[in-house]
Amino acid sequence: MTSPSHLDDGRGCLRVVLAVPLILLTLVAAYFCWTALTITPSGTWDDDAYAGIVLSCVVTIAAALVAAALWLVPSVRRAMPWWWIFPPLLSAVVAAARWAVGG
Repeated sequence: MTSPSHLDDGRGCLRVVLAVPLILLTLVAAYFCWTALTITPSGTWDDDAYAGIVLSCVVTIAAALVAAALWLVPSVRRAMPWWWIFPPLLSAVVAAARWAVGG
């Protein structure tokens, strides 16, 4: 009977610890992406609504980029599968499209 590798012993705990900031950043990106999509200006004169759209898009993109930068750290990449970065990056793409269309 072989014993598990010493490296694998802490991998489950490391995955949980690293998942927390990625999940929080993903939730932040998703929330602000949702706000960017749901803000509707009352007219072309509604500068506050357009500013809210731009701000929501910027926060979405920033949170997604921070999540991507965190995932690019080698120790995080070894512990977390590639698909963990997909939701925040998808939010960033949607926010960038919203910014280009209506911001």
